[in-house]
Amino acid sequence: MRCLLFLLLWGLPQIRRTSEGECDEGARVRAGEREPGWERRRRLVAAGRDQSVSETREPRELAGVIQPENPLLPPPVSASGKGGAAQSYPSSQAHLILFVFFLPSRYTLCSLGHSMHSSNLHSLLVPQRNFPFRCLQISSFLNRSWARTDALAWLGELQPYVWKNDSDTIRFLKPWSQGTFSDQQCEELQHLFRVYRSSVTRDIQEFAKMLHIAYPLEVQVSAGCEVHPGNTSESFLYAAFQGRDILSFQGTSWVPAPDTPQWVARVIEVLNDDQGTREMVQSLLNDTCPQFVRGLLETGKSELDRQVKPEAWLSSGPAPGPGRLLLVCHVSGFYPKPVWVMWMRGEQEEPSTQQGDILPNADETWYLRVTLDVVAGEAAGLTCRVRHSSLGGQDIILYWAPIKTSCDCPCHTCLSGTHDLKFQGRQCSGIESEREAP
Repeated sequence: MRCLLFLLLWGLPQIRRTSEGECDEGARVRAGEREPGWERRRRLVAAGRDQSVSETREPRELAGVIQPENPLLPPPVSASGKGGAAQSYPSSQAHLILFVFFLPSRYTLCSLGHSMHSSNLHSLLVPQRNFPFRCLQISSFLNRSWARTDALAWLGELQPYVWKNDSDTIRFLKPWSQGTFSDQQCEELQHLFRVYRSSVTRDIQEFAKMLHIAYPLEVQVSAGCEVHPGNTSESFLYAAFQGRDILSFQGTSWVPAPDTPQWVARVIEVLNDDQGTREMVQSLLNDTCPQFVRGLLETGKSELDRQVKPEAWLSSGPAPGPGRLLLVCHVSGFYPKPVWVMWMRGEQEEPSTQQGDILPNADETWYLRVTLDVVAGEAAGLTCRVRHSSLGGQDIILYWAPIKTSCDCPCHTCLSGTHDLKFQGRQCSGIESEREAP
């Protein structure tokens, strides 16, 4: 079900079931509607505090996207009340702020682009893979009447979901994106997402008006979780405004980022005063998200575990200066993303090796370019070594060995251990697989 994904992203409150097992009554609120008392609480938030947040724990009506029959919501938040049947919901103004910042929740901004450099080649093995789940949302507002919101979600290096402002629909990019959820739950999420889209746009505009924030403005959020063996997990939620970090959720409370504007403290105060909101977010990050990710790891296992061997070749780049060479080692077409590439002389790493960014190919494999600036007379004997999980522990070794021929590029052989490999780069005509001795 695609539902849980966006449940996580939008922070939907829980409808608590009664002791008889029946759902309490609730009603859908259409896009554009406001709950009773919203305007009064908006004014209180603008003043710096909604007294109803901490002074009362009575059940509150919920704005926006509540559906009592939805089974995907996090565990109920208990509240004191007669007979123990009272519900505790985040306050409306907390929803407004939560909608502004708790947008689609992914990854670390976790990333699997680990630095693979190590001083000990023989102890460096391709690391165990993890699959952090992260969602990113960008909401841009040119003025009061123009706004757009785009969202992406990743599981590890793969992107199972996307939502573009013009489509009004979540696109599931993988056949396993539904995880272990049902079609009905996914349809519910589509509805909730459309309501959320309308609500978040309106609420951010109201928020900007309350705090006298000038247009244009942009809100960015990254949130998600990563599961580990032993049924453990870790989660994160970070928010940025106008390109600056402003707040995050740490443990059980919201905390401001360093050197934030004064109005952020007012937002933090309102959010932390509302115990219902804090407990809900904690449950979404620590319970709902890991549960959803485990379902994705199950349904997407074959694609997540695939291995694609890299192709590798050498070339020379523009001369860095008189009497110098720029040696370039290209590695492409590999999956998964973690890879180790280094220029070597014998068994010693060349400390001047420069590694570029690992870039995506169109087929969801990766490309890496690693260079070395050397004196022309010292290039002989250098090798480029490649390690990747798909190679079964046998490195690719490319020997820099220019041979004087009529071709317009250096020629090289490609070895892995004691086995010759097919050279994947350009071949020079009439030249056999030979190299200069190091």
